[in-house]
Amino acid sequence: MTGRIIKIISNLYTVETTSNKYECRARGLFRHKDEMPLVGDIVEFDDKEKYILAINKRRNILTRPKIANLDKCLIVTSCKNPDYSSSLLDKMLTNVILADITPIIILSKYDLLTSEEQPQFLNLKEYYNKIGILTLFNYEIDELESKIAGSTVTLTGQTGAGKSTLLNKLDATLNLKTDEISYALGRGKHTTRHVELFKVKDYYIADTPGFSALDVTDDVDNIRFAFPEFQNDLCKFRSCKHLSEVGCHVKEQVSKGEILKSRYENYRNMVMK
Repeated sequence: MTGRIIKIISNLYTVETTSNKYECRARGLFRHKDEMPLVGDIVEFDDKEKYILAINKRRNILTRPKIANLDKCLIVTSCKNPDYSSSLLDKMLTNVILADITPIIILSKYDLLTSEEQPQFLNLKEYYNKIGILTLFNYEIDELESKIAGSTVTLTGQTGAGKSTLLNKLDATLNLKTDEISYALGRGKHTTRHVELFKVKDYYIADTPGFSALDVTDDVDNIRFAFPEFQNDLCKFRSCKHLSEVGCHVKEQVSKGEILKSRYENYRNMVMK
């Protein structure tokens, strides 16, 4: 039979078909091939013996969180508690875009900001939307649902940013566990321990464990292609990496304030690590 893996806990894989769910294990051959099944995989399985036999070809794979065959990724980013990190956001965007998955930025905890702090995030929202990366506040639920209808989606983001809270807003019947921020540590507490796909209306969405640090997994030479505002065709050299080259249009746009300075600095840090 053919089905989709919607949950993995330890060595037990929950495989869903159009009519049923099966608790399966993976054949030992996967370990020998160093290719274990992931949530989101379309698999062939034996419904009698309850064993996964083969993994169908993946459209894409995201390594943090570990999940396959996605259409979109909601990058949940806290404005405050835990503190906003432009570096972490741009690393997440880079990994998602280079995996050929459409990112959507979700800004959470805007209500915790003072009136002096709010303009920074209104400007951020405007900037990312301007460069073609949809950015919403976490209370803009109707617009979000219109953008993810019919899709397979995951949430990702720093621990404590509000991923499970957002998922509960999308479907209150899920009643996923959430927790307060650890003020002593300045970051959130882990509440999600595994990756799981949930069916909500006409889309699938995955809640995933959070994290406080992240590395870019792709080749450094590809990183510039994850920045839609970096247009190589306007630079003097087609192979421009936007670092120290003469006639770099990107650096010129940064100096004029057309490209967000933090975006460019985050890019440089990623490619020159």
